[in-house]
Amino acid sequence: MELIDKVRELRGQGKSPKEIARALGVPPAKVAPLVRAIAAEAPAGEAGEVVGSWVNTGWSVGLTANGWVDEAPTDDGTNGTVCVLVARKHGWDKFLVCGYLIDTYCLGVKNTLGPDTMDERELRRFRDYFFSDFPGWQEAPFELARELVLGSVEYARGLGFEPHEDFAPAESHLGEEKTAGTITFGRDGKPFYVAGPNDDPRKVLRQLERAVGKPPNFDYVIL
Repeated sequence: MELIDKVRELRGQGKSPKEIARALGVPPAKVAPLVRAIAAEAPAGEAGEVVGSWVNTGWSVGLTANGWVDEAPTDDGTNGTVCVLVARKHGWDKFLVCGYLIDTYCLGVKNTLGPDTMDERELRRFRDYFFSDFPGWQEAPFELARELVLGSVEYARGLGFEPHEDFAPAESHLGEEKTAGTITFGRDGKPFYVAGPNDDPRKVLRQLERAVGKPPNFDYVIL
């Protein structure tokens, strides 16, 4: 198997370029152009109709989401972390797939995967992997998937936080229509920050104070 095929397989499993480099024992600089080449095989602009979109169960906890259904709206301790997966038709037997990891309570889009090309079997396998940290996943209307991602970006920007740098190539996968505005982001309507392993908590808290003032105007947890 050629290196690009190995990279394609690991990318299809949701691995980041750094994780792929470690797994294959090669420098990240050698993996990065291959990842870009794989993504370029199916630019988002060439994608066809949406054939599926999914979110984790429990996505609605803490949110006001008028008109949308959450099959298991119970608090599982994910603290506003939501995963969204969207697949579009690409050719007669392929799909163009993007995944989004979002913080609906504060920071918006924290990571993205794709656009990546997959066949039906690869999509099923990747979907199981993508939602493996949650109790389950559910099919979702595309309009809900769009609003969760783009609405969280708009909410986070209002607080002074930009989406992850990898969001740009995945944004067009969601189309250009405006979001419906049926979801109120933040936990119970106000920012709630849970520090992640790659965050600078002091920097985030300073920005929140600039945006909305000191607690109790926002809540936070630093583990």
